[in-house]
Amino acid sequence: MSEEVIIARESENLTGTVRASGAKNSALKLMAASLLGQGKSTIRNVPLISDIYIMGRVLEALDAQVTREDHVLTIDTTAVERYETPYELVSKMRASISVLGPLIGRFGCAHVAMPGGCQIGARRIDMHLVGLEQLGVHFEIDHGFLIATTPNGLHGGNITLEFPSVGATENTMMAAVTAEGRTTIDNAACEPEIEDLALMLNEMGAQIEGAGSSSITIEGVPLSALHPCDHATVGDRIEAGTFLVGGALLGGPVTVEGINPSYLRMALMKLRAMGCIVEEGEQSVTVRRDGPLRAVDIQTLPHPGFPTDLQAQFMLLASLAEGNSVITENVFENRFMFASELVRMGADVTIDDHHALVRGVKRLQGAPVVSTDLRAGGALVLAGMAAEGETIVRKISHIDRGYEDYVGKLTSLGGNVERTVVDDI
Repeated sequence: MSEEVIIARESENLTGTVRASGAKNSALKLMAASLLGQGKSTIRNVPLISDIYIMGRVLEALDAQVTREDHVLTIDTTAVERYETPYELVSKMRASISVLGPLIGRFGCAHVAMPGGCQIGARRIDMHLVGLEQLGVHFEIDHGFLIATTPNGLHGGNITLEFPSVGATENTMMAAVTAEGRTTIDNAACEPEIEDLALMLNEMGAQIEGAGSSSITIEGVPLSALHPCDHATVGDRIEAGTFLVGGALLGGPVTVEGINPSYLRMALMKLRAMGCIVEEGEQSVTVRRDGPLRAVDIQTLPHPGFPTDLQAQFMLLASLAEGNSVITENVFENRFMFASELVRMGADVTIDDHHALVRGVKRLQGAPVVSTDLRAGGALVLAGMAAEGETIVRKISHIDRGYEDYVGKLTSLGGNVERTVVDDI
């Protein structure tokens, strides 16, 4: 059998300018939110990635019409009368659970298959359900489906999340926009993608305040008060961070445009601590490095802490730094699966529960490796460009889920990478 792979070869440097695509983790939720608009909404700056295609199919299964022209999506939800999502689509991508909130907000009920996606942790949806139950939603699980009903209608509530979960915050917020009365979400997620979703919902006629902080207030409006809108997706801070790590790894300078530097505040702080020179513009960041990489300790935390989605990329940097680094993963329990692939390339990483001790080495060596998840795949390609010889990265479908034209963008910066089909390895 043959398989599509990415081959990364030792590269002298990455240098130049690349533009961040629209944020995957925002665009997917904006697509779900279009269900509340009951008409034809336009979403701009949407990345060309496989997860967007899958979410489009989820919406089409609900009888929405989804059309695409380059980076612009038009979603017409006028004819949507279904509220059941098919397992064969939802099982491919966890983000599809984000249709739960808007379906409840529109119909007062939903039948949503239990989600799938990257195998980087349990990521239970309990918190989604707890928040929604405070709004009057009743849940049952039947043969792999979540059955949501609102026997007494949707009503406002005071919700305190056990953990600032992005998905729970988004689903609760989207359902609450049509709930009668006021809803408060305390210990809410503060990610920029939450702000982007709230902005689009407000453009549709919702009344949301405080998004981007730990306390969000939603004044419910009638469903009839919501309407379609035209909205542009915020830039992808994780994609931007990945390219900036590439610049730090090989020297740069690499400039990423289309990203608000404040979205990467903690990551940029760590790049500086590792010996990089970081320059921030209004909507751009440039990274270069003249001296050796320095060891650094990192703890992943919800925003504005260090993002778990950049942990693998920074583990790569730490593996080539002078000294020992400790990386603590506080968000996803299985995210260190990437470490075993990096060790195959000569890295010195020891895992102890949710801590990784990374001892810097002089060089990495090219090797056959496997993408264990989306961000690990992106990091392994970077590792291959910093390693001696050739690295073959398999299971690149993970990379396609979140990076638009990854090979093309790296090539434009001078990376020695190619996408090709090989016989079974």
